Amino acid sequence: MRWARQSIGLSVSDVALRLKRPVEEIEAWEADGPFPSYPQLEKLAYQIYKRPLAVFFLPAPPEEISPVREFRTLPTDDLQTLAADTHLHIRRAHAFQLALRELFGAHNPSEQCIWQELPISREYSVVEQAALVRSYLGITLDEQIRWKDDDHALKGWRKAIEDKGVFIFKESFAQKDISGFCLADSQFPVVYLNNSTTKTRQTFSLLHELAHLLLSVNGLSKFDQRYVERLSDQEKQIERFCNAIAAEILIPSPDFQMQIQQFPADIERASEQQFSDLAARYGVSREAVLRRFLDQDRVTAAFYEQKAKAWAAQQKKGAGGDWYASKNAYLSDRFAKEVVSRHYKNQLSVEQAADMLGIKPKNFAGLEQRILQGVAA
Repeated sequence: MRWARQSIGLSVSDVALRLKRPVEEIEAWEADGPFPSYPQLEKLAYQIYKRPLAVFFLPAPPEEISPVREFRTLPTDDLQTLAADTHLHIRRAHAFQLALRELFGAHNPSEQCIWQELPISREYSVVEQAALVRSYLGITLDEQIRWKDDDHALKGWRKAIEDKGVFIFKESFAQKDISGFCLADSQFPVVYLNNSTTKTRQTFSLLHELAHLLLSVNGLSKFDQRYVERLSDQEKQIERFCNAIAAEILIPSPDFQMQIQQFPADIERASEQQFSDLAARYGVSREAVLRRFLDQDRVTAAFYEQKAKAWAAQQKKGAGGDWYASKNAYLSDRFAKEVVSRHYKNQLSVEQAADMLGIKPKNFAGLEQRILQGVAA
């Protein structure tokens, strides 16, 4: 019981509050008893710890890798205070990887796997390596510029990366400062994005996590880049490198240098429209553009922080729409289609297929239709 509580990042007080029981009673359950009643155990298992009831009758807790061991790119204090919701997303990502192995066996179904064929290194040029990644993904600058809005840009990058063997999932996080994470794997690497953020932020996070995968390391990233300064030197270099690779892929330096010739010599005097137009060209946020200027020492850190904060306050996500369309968008396209295909071949029951997709069996038919139509939000 102690393992179940700690594995989801809850304190004894948190559990006591949710059960409306004294703290001492929860502590006793984790010691030598008296133990909870069966209804209390069911509530603990299904509503709080999100575990199968049977797990509490095992002779010992199952082996799991904790986020502290798995994600070194966050300071220890931040890892130890991850929200229960974030712990659940990490657990679901692992479940998706298990489902992928069950569906595809020992090998990734893609003919080309980018992390196998195009590893990157902090020892080499960011500009040159970013160009190689873009070329491998098959996205030209002309194609990128033709994407008509942020939504099409995110879909374009997501499809290109999934075509090269990476499985991309999304979900809304209760912990809003987490932008996403990735789980490296020899065959089934996963990127998991926070859908609570804007499309442009998701696009940058996607490329940032891809850089982690190309370095063969797990990553869990936050919006506030000040956390990077609290990392060890090696982890700090990794995060800065991944940010630089993502920025260079999205905003190639040669084209960027040409475009900013229209900006005033003092970048801090540039108009809002100039920042917006340049961001729209690449399908990125204004903050990403301003970050390029900061990296070139053409704006001060104070100006960057001020503008980034103001722009973040202006950003709004669109209202929610069709649940099935949204759920489809949260799932890796290749993964979802494979599950439906296996169901059609009578290799998976409705219950098994729904479990893999993370939905209730009664919702399978509606989601199945969306998956077959290829509708994504």
